[in-house]
Amino acid sequence: MKMNKSLIFGLFFLLIGNVAVLLANDVSIVDFGANPDLNNNAEAIQKAIDHCAASGGGIVRIPQGTFNTGTVILKDGIHLWLHPNAELKGIPDLAVYYRRGLILAVNAKNISITGSGTINGNGSHPNLQFGNNSGRCPHLVELLECADVLIQGVTLYNSASWTLRLHLCDGVRVHNIILRSHDNWNCDGIDINSRNVVISDSVIDCDDDAICFKGDVADYIIENVTVTNCIVASSCNAIKFGTQSRGGFRNVSISNCVIRKVSGNHMQNWSTRIRRLTAEVTVISGIALEIVDGGFMDRVVISNISMQDVQTPLFIRLGNRRGAGTLKNVIISGITARNESLITSSITGISGSYIENVTLRDIFFDYLGGGNEEDANVIVPPMESAYPENRMFGDVLPAYGLYVRHVKNLTIENFQCVTRHPDARPVFIFDDVHNLWLNNFQATIPSGNAPVLRLVESSDIIVSGFRTKQSVPLFLKVEGQNSKNINIQSNDFSRIQRKSLIDGTMEIMQ
Repeated sequence: MKMNKSLIFGLFFLLIGNVAVLLANDVSIVDFGANPDLNNNAEAIQKAIDHCAASGGGIVRIPQGTFNTGTVILKDGIHLWLHPNAELKGIPDLAVYYRRGLILAVNAKNISITGSGTINGNGSHPNLQFGNNSGRCPHLVELLECADVLIQGVTLYNSASWTLRLHLCDGVRVHNIILRSHDNWNCDGIDINSRNVVISDSVIDCDDDAICFKGDVADYIIENVTVTNCIVASSCNAIKFGTQSRGGFRNVSISNCVIRKVSGNHMQNWSTRIRRLTAEVTVISGIALEIVDGGFMDRVVISNISMQDVQTPLFIRLGNRRGAGTLKNVIISGITARNESLITSSITGISGSYIENVTLRDIFFDYLGGGNEEDANVIVPPMESAYPENRMFGDVLPAYGLYVRHVKNLTIENFQCVTRHPDARPVFIFDDVHNLWLNNFQATIPSGNAPVLRLVESSDIIVSGFRTKQSVPLFLKVEGQNSKNINIQSNDFSRIQRKSLIDGTMEIMQ
């Protein structure tokens, strides 16, 4: 078969033209004037980005070397690639930043930051040190209202403020990154106020909250988010929903993560601020779920989390700082934790606003212990409008295992608590808790006369499957005229000296 010569030449020139377009859209910043010797390469980098964007997008390459820069703005179709020995380094001068971003994208689609180089915010520089919650230091990477985003392979380092902010984005993948920010205040790791987000196989190691879901826009729903296979380190909270909670959190899954203390601690010194804390460097809470600004939380699943170096493994709070919201339908399972304080794990709503439908399953808490009888008698204040944090009720809670107040429909199954030092506090306190099933649990028995389980103004309770090898002075203490419908069944009471101490009149079935 003979092919027309004009067709052959046409195809040839078409191929050459496409190659030319391809080459034109795969550029190095040095071809636009970038140079490691320049004080500010932002103009050259932006020229490379604008050149590619003008013809539909392309790859902008950061070659080997350190390139000082102020804000650069990604546009539709731009794929920023960093050589393994490349570094974009922030200039320590607020005047060179626009909208608080070193790498900034606004309403951009189909963008990426990949390679294996480093983006360095230079946050340790004295010119960027303004103190806690002060100044307007730039975020390292700020993506606002973007879609179809990939961040992969790079190191995000030494931010002057939040490290990676995902705000009102739709469709973000963060994979195999290293994030380290220890040298300035308010250095969050990844702040998520977006939809359809996947974060995986990454190391997040930072001073402030590490993986933080921020509902700072009223009526906006953060949903369809998964976080998996990450190492998470923080001097504040490791995995946190809130504090800002004006919008909603829905359909979120977090799994297969390890939580530990930070590799560098230059800002926080909790051991001077919290009594009886046994380590200088700790995570505040391993998992913190907070609704305090009128928003909601619904359908959150957290599983297979191992944590150490934490003050408090689990902190769940429904408050009323700027409005009473809702917190319901949460499943937390497969958690192992070792803590370093007397601030117990807690689940607390407020009077008239109940946390609802929570399941804790397959939990092992290795607690510090050491609480005394005075600690067991601590009165926990309501603190309805207070800033939510594990220490909001004080440096100690009156139960050593789990303190629960204002909760409906709670299931706790296969729950184990041990203490490294004798503790005179009850294992569990349930105050104004209704429809509780506590099944298959073991615990270090409290010293002194404290009960294993204390119920206050609680109803519709099933307690089953308790077992121990220790002698138990008192198993259950019940208080309040509204405590009723308490069903104690299928427990091993062979070592129980006294089953219950009852305040009021009710029927307890054995």
